[in-house]
Amino acid sequence: MPKSRPPYPVEFRQQIIELARVGKTPAQLSREFGPSAQTITNWIAQDGRDRGKPLAGKDGLTTAERQELTRLRRQLRQVQQERDILAKATAWFAARNDKTSTSSTNS
Repeated sequence: MPKSRPPYPVEFRQQIIELARVGKTPAQLSREFGPSAQTITNWIAQDGRDRGKPLAGKDGLTTAERQELTRLRRQLRQVQQERDILAKATAWFAARNDKTSTSSTNS
């Protein structure tokens, strides 16, 4: 499902997180800058994980771990596609060899 809007720039998110650190609530920041309070809360939680200080009950992957997981999933898909192609090629060559060996024994 496509996102409804492009992601906010990293610099913008960092500025919002800094404002939250100095005492503004996600609701205040939402009214002032536009992103939903939940989005801002998510950014704050992710920043905490990235800094090694997750919020209580907000366990999850760091940004680097998320990027690695995405890369590994992409690589796995590619390897699975290559395996499937090789399996089909093997079956095709095996069937072709069976036809060739059957015709040569009948001659």
